[in-house]
Amino acid sequence: MQMTGARILMECLLEQGVDTVFGYPGGTIIHVYDALLDYPGIRHILTTHEQGACHAADGYARATGKVGVCFATSGPGATNLVTGIATAYVDSSPLVCITCNVELPLLGKDSFQEVDITGVTMPITKCNYLVRDVNDLADTVREAFAIARSGRPGPVLIDIPKNVTSDMCEYAPLDRGEHGLSGRLGRLMKRSSQDFKAPEPDYRDIYILMDMIRESRRPLLICGGGVVRARADAELEAFANRVDAPVGITVMGAGGFRGLNKLSTGLVGMHGSQASNMAVDACDLLIAVGCRFSDRVALNPANFARNARVVQIDIDRSEINKNVETAHHIVGDARRVLEILNGKLEQLDHSEWKNYVFSFKTETEYDGADDRLTPSQVLDAIARIVPRDAIFATDVGQHQMWAIQHLHFEYSGQLVTSGGYGTMGFGLGAAIGAQIGNPDKVVLHITGDGSFRMNAGELATVAYYGLPIITVLFNNGALGMVRQWQTLTCGGRHSQTTLDRGPDFVKLAEAYGVPGRRVAHVNELEAALRRALAEGRGMVIDCAIATDEMVRPMVNGGGNITEFVVN
Repeated sequence: MQMTGARILMECLLEQGVDTVFGYPGGTIIHVYDALLDYPGIRHILTTHEQGACHAADGYARATGKVGVCFATSGPGATNLVTGIATAYVDSSPLVCITCNVELPLLGKDSFQEVDITGVTMPITKCNYLVRDVNDLADTVREAFAIARSGRPGPVLIDIPKNVTSDMCEYAPLDRGEHGLSGRLGRLMKRSSQDFKAPEPDYRDIYILMDMIRESRRPLLICGGGVVRARADAELEAFANRVDAPVGITVMGAGGFRGLNKLSTGLVGMHGSQASNMAVDACDLLIAVGCRFSDRVALNPANFARNARVVQIDIDRSEINKNVETAHHIVGDARRVLEILNGKLEQLDHSEWKNYVFSFKTETEYDGADDRLTPSQVLDAIARIVPRDAIFATDVGQHQMWAIQHLHFEYSGQLVTSGGYGTMGFGLGAAIGAQIGNPDKVVLHITGDGSFRMNAGELATVAYYGLPIITVLFNNGALGMVRQWQTLTCGGRHSQTTLDRGPDFVKLAEAYGVPGRRVAHVNELEAALRRALAEGRGMVIDCAIATDEMVRPMVNGGGNITEFVVN
């Protein structure tokens, strides 16, 4: 049947099972938004800013495991997506970002709101497309979704000139199961022998690892973001129990291994627990699952796990030996590799080693005061009152580290946070996406006063759609993490990190139609949380904490993993 490019795009989204799109309209994408009116099966969430739309699509993807989708117009609309795309790229979150550009004859002429968005986003997407012919549109969309969700997931961008959205051509519906057998995607797979599935692990590598495990007396596992992306938390827990080994987590690995499991040692690296970091230093075998050994984990690669043989399990071959030299590796999907290992490895016992590691496990204590809360008080209240299956979206900074240290995540996708890119302003948009994708779950947005002010305008989205997102704001009147670094490494010289200025966050929230509460005592916080949960509506809870409160423990970047500068 004959259809416009805009309608073909809508049909292709339905083929992919897309039921939600986040976006913001504009001139070049006007035909797409016009067609959207005729597709009630696709819900559109209008955000306050395109960056919020991209973060929301990302949060939706991380919390549901589906591909997130966002729309933006050309020029500034498209470039406003860039931070969100980069955030998703570094953390391997599957997105399809659809932008529209000026008409083909106007490309390259500095036309109004023209930008080469495919050129801009080339380094931060798995793949991107400029669709010059409406006849190529359906195949391009099908290919984009296949690439976004396959292998190591990530963002893909499709840029469509305005005239292509109004041009007509024949469209034939195609079941998603047939996409890899016909059209351009089928030809690509046939030509490259690429089936868009995760690489099957080499069984010889599996057997080598099994022998290494049997020989080890002090094994340690590290759970990285690849476990979360693969939804392999059950498989990793079974493997850890079988090996009887302590398990440390990275920031992106939170939720990939239950925090309340008796084998959990907590965070590894810069803000890692003593138990985790001492275990890294003393282990004789370190098995990293879905972990790329970033500079926040392997602070000094030369002496990281210096007494161990390092084994890396990762779906992306390019991550192998990139940051830390390994003794052995397995290329494959974390879930599949762990399934095979669990089916072949016998039960082991490492009681003596575990006793040594867990002798270092302690809880960080913070000094209380009459006029402010401590981080542990805030998070302990949340843990007591909020349902255990709640989803947590954070921004970036001290509050992020405190949340990961104190809250015990139970499943993959329960924590939605910007790890590798460290994007302040990520949290509220991500919480919106997580809530849309999980309407029956409680979603908490944990943020700081520095991060929150960046994209607080998305409170308008929360209010308009009646989303019951609870924002818990750690308000120390400072850019806390940078201030902490200045205290420790710049002799206490604090440059431009004091936020002694507006807004009044309670009044700001109420201006957007969201209730606000300011709290300085545990009983006030508990009452606010209970009220928000009982009313089932959004709320901003402004928690006063000390300006110079620090994230503890801490190891300096580039330092030995056991040399804590704050403990």
